[in-house]
Amino acid sequence: MKLLASPAVRVGISISIATGLYGVSFGALSVTSGLSILQTMALSLLLFSGGSQFAFIGVVGGGGSGIAAMSAATLLGMRNGIYGMQLNALLRPRGWRKYVGAQLTIDESTATSTGQEDPAEQRRGFWAAGIGIYVLWNVFTAIGALAGSGLGDPKQWGLDGAAVAAFLALLWPRLKGREPIAIAAVCAVATVIAVPFVPAGVPILVAAVVAALAGWFSHGRSDEGLEPDIEPYAEHHHGRPGSGSHGSGNAGQRTEHGDGTHPGAGA
Repeated sequence: MKLLASPAVRVGISISIATGLYGVSFGALSVTSGLSILQTMALSLLLFSGGSQFAFIGVVGGGGSGIAAMSAATLLGMRNGIYGMQLNALLRPRGWRKYVGAQLTIDESTATSTGQEDPAEQRRGFWAAGIGIYVLWNVFTAIGALAGSGLGDPKQWGLDGAAVAAFLALLWPRLKGREPIAIAAVCAVATVIAVPFVPAGVPILVAAVVAALAGWFSHGRSDEGLEPDIEPYAEHHHGRPGSGSHGSGNAGQRTEHGDGTHPGAGA
């Protein structure tokens, strides 16, 4: 099967381009926050977790302590550990793939993988998104860091809000019920209220405590997890090339999972 004919690979490539591009924002903001180009590149190469990286430089740039910066970055990075547990059970990597996969486990690679049902597509989606984003994120981080001094104030270009907007765009569609939306709103309000009264980096910790308390006392469904609520490639998912299941006569067929069609290998 040609890789570019895989729906998961195509999704992974498109997400890689979109996510990699706002690495420019991180690179520019990092150097203007006081980090060197080498320190900026080290964060992207070794930490490789956009939310954690932005939290780190945000605290440093705001005059926060190193402990506050590390705490904020660690807090946001904990979600990748949760992703890792699910992906380890889903993909069952072996040998060196387990260690490389751990580095590539981020929001986008997880979403691309769990958005598939077929095990082979799950693996393709994870690696396509993970490798693609890692390469492009570091390339555009370098571009942003090198151009940072020439760009002037990143806020004039809206670079300070690029990552926030991207993160919200990724999160918001996952809020399917009233309770998750309410928790997100309460955390946002708590963060805004805390900003004038506590040092840089602490508001995000306040929001995390609020979210943890809300989750502890909530009564959500026991079967809720990271799996997508709608399978994007459900139709003909279990068909095989040559079986005739990808014929044009099925283009508008609905399935129990949704009304989208599966862009099969012949698409």
